Amino acid sequence: MAACVLCRRLPRLRYLPGLRKEFTKAQHMCLKQGDETDDQEGQKGVLQHQDASLQGEYRLYYNPSSYHHSVWNSSRCQTDNDEDEQCLPTLAPSFWQQSNRYSVSCSRHLSSSKNTLLDLAFNKGPEPEMPSVSQYHRKPILPDVEVDTRAFHKCRPGYASMTLDLTQRPRPIEWEEALPLLQKVAVLKGSMKPSDVSQFLVELSRLHPDKMSLVKTDQRFIMLLRYSVEHIRLFTQLQLLEVLQSFVWLDMPSAHTVLGLYESELCCRANQMSLHQLLLVADLWRCIGRQVPQFLQHLYDSVHLYQGVMGVPELVQLLYIMGEGRQCPKDLIHLVEQLLVRNLHILYPEEVGAVCLGLFKSQTSISQRAVTHIVDKAHSLVEDMSDFAMVNVLKFLRFSYLYHSAWLEAMAREVPQRAHRMGVKGLMHVALACSALHYRNDNILMAIAERVPSLVPHCRSKDSCKLLWAFGTLGFLPVQSPSYYPSLIEALRQRKAEFQRYPEHLLTGLLGLAFISQFPEDLIALALSPEFVNLALKYTPLELRKDLFTLDGAVALELPQWTGPRLSCELREEVAEMLWKFAQSDVCQKPEVQEAESALQDLLGGETFVCKRMILPHTRSIDLEVHLDSTGQPIPVNPESHTARSSPESTSSKFPSHQGWGRMNIGVTITEELLAQIINTKNTTEPLTPSSTVKPASLHRVEPDEGGRLFDPGLELTSDLTEALTKPSSLGSDLQDSKDTVKLALQVSSRNHYCYQSQQLLGLHAMKRRQLKLSGYRVVEISHQEWFPMLRRSRAEKLAYLHCKIYSKL
Repeated sequence: MAACVLCRRLPRLRYLPGLRKEFTKAQHMCLKQGDETDDQEGQKGVLQHQDASLQGEYRLYYNPSSYHHSVWNSSRCQTDNDEDEQCLPTLAPSFWQQSNRYSVSCSRHLSSSKNTLLDLAFNKGPEPEMPSVSQYHRKPILPDVEVDTRAFHKCRPGYASMTLDLTQRPRPIEWEEALPLLQKVAVLKGSMKPSDVSQFLVELSRLHPDKMSLVKTDQRFIMLLRYSVEHIRLFTQLQLLEVLQSFVWLDMPSAHTVLGLYESELCCRANQMSLHQLLLVADLWRCIGRQVPQFLQHLYDSVHLYQGVMGVPELVQLLYIMGEGRQCPKDLIHLVEQLLVRNLHILYPEEVGAVCLGLFKSQTSISQRAVTHIVDKAHSLVEDMSDFAMVNVLKFLRFSYLYHSAWLEAMAREVPQRAHRMGVKGLMHVALACSALHYRNDNILMAIAERVPSLVPHCRSKDSCKLLWAFGTLGFLPVQSPSYYPSLIEALRQRKAEFQRYPEHLLTGLLGLAFISQFPEDLIALALSPEFVNLALKYTPLELRKDLFTLDGAVALELPQWTGPRLSCELREEVAEMLWKFAQSDVCQKPEVQEAESALQDLLGGETFVCKRMILPHTRSIDLEVHLDSTGQPIPVNPESHTARSSPESTSSKFPSHQGWGRMNIGVTITEELLAQIINTKNTTEPLTPSSTVKPASLHRVEPDEGGRLFDPGLELTSDLTEALTKPSSLGSDLQDSKDTVKLALQVSSRNHYCYQSQQLLGLHAMKRRQLKLSGYRVVEISHQEWFPMLRRSRAEKLAYLHCKIYSKL
């Protein structure tokens, strides 16, 4: 009888054919039973928000706060393709652990007469919920382009034993067929056997989705759930899996207390399951939409036992589960990398996309060599990839911060061809990857810009704001696509209410607009209003003070007639001090910056003539400030404040006090002898002897540039440079008519200030230069392409170079 029932129900469980023998073996194993399991509390997620500016190696990355992921949303509306970004486009991404919002408690002593736990589970009042956007009257988002996030399951039949095919719903039954089943539940009550309970749940799960709410609110169904918990220990392995699958089709709320009891039971049985069973259970939990970190840990612990028999389906599904669980244990990273490299050559296009998405979501950092091999494989299959898989590769590149030329060149061909059919989420991720990799390609950007206005009704606030951020970072100007920016700005206005829950998104979008000097005043007034500022400051998942400070500073300089709200002086001073302290410990210590500062001091006559500071603190970077009078002679730069910032050792002058500018003649006299020495000794590193003493040059390792070549170590003496060196007095005379002090802001630039292999400044740095000019400064760039090779040259050559830089453009 039982065998017939199992055979009748086999077609509905795709995992059963491969598990029959395993279940038979399991029948002979001792079932470990405990009287009671302890409450298992999840660890709270740790969000390590790094200051994205002033990063190592003078990487002045500026990443919007919304790049960070907030606490996992347990609602069923969370889909595979609706993940928040969790990674920063840096070489050292910050790792964080998802919080487990569930406390699992399971009693081993259940009875139908007295069950306090079940009474609490079924009769308690509504639990407090996290704030939802619906509380702020969110407008519904119309359906976007349909994406099959689990398409890789169709690549091989091997996935059938470890996954649930959501497209193969069991043959539906009508409400009239469900009523007799519910009546049987009412009649049998406590006399039901475990097989009866599982069969009733399976049959009821076949009800048409439109009628499912009728079942879930029926008291007889609630009674059935109570008895399922009573029998939970008595279910066979297959029955337990059948019940869990029925919960998928019943569309059980992921936070339902009964599911916590099933999770606890499955954790207890995990050591009796095969790898396929463990993967299947993890997939069913994913289909339900519930985060089960304890069970996943059991799965991860078992991987080492099965590594010898893991094929492609098992590996790809494991990475998919890791991605959806947002974690890859450190002890599995090396094993996963080995298995990936071993099987990479036989992966199908959609499997490559699934692998990239799993690695991205789980924040798994594998070696650069392995990343390159994966993207090489993706490049060879790109034409056969779905749009979804292609976007997943870009996400992984964004996380790994790997510039893969061949792949990006392929994107320059593929994206314009596909953009017309892609949804706004995919386009947003393409743009975000390009901005993170500093890759500006106008074909890609124009294709996205032409498609986005028609998708505005589908845009979440997150999509709109990150698109604005990405395009602003890459310096895409409004004139290039007149409808692009206005359509997204209007989308923000339509979804203002969402910013009450996601304040970081509004700041992300407005900063992207500020990069290209666009300032929608109504949205800025909202972002700087006292109410919104208080909300942002209390927003615990993220640190938003720096974003507010940057926006406020940009408004102050570029909207001089602004009468709207501003940040308080106290808050501005607090953030500026925080940024300056970080700069002192990071960028100010960079060899290229210190060498430029030291050489300028030698050139101009001492420390009081060079001030290393954050001229515009809201731009999160430093400058070397120099002042010249109307004759071109250096004058002190705020000597009191500059001395106050310096240590006692650094404030001691390197020059005698009597050595004034009249005696020094602007520090170093560029004589014909010195010029001849520079010209005739380009390849020497020995210090030369100008009229004033200079220190020997210190040697520094110079990293390869974008093309993999070392910079030319020689100083290119162009006609302009020669003229600047030999005729300094004429340059000073050009300033005779100027009555005001000339303020120079010298910037030691980095490759990371520019788009890749381009002279296009990235958004934050373009905004900074624009605002320095508005503040009355002349920007002098000490280019990384010129200065880094100079670090290996003689002191005299450095002084000559800086002399040219300061005076040639005045």
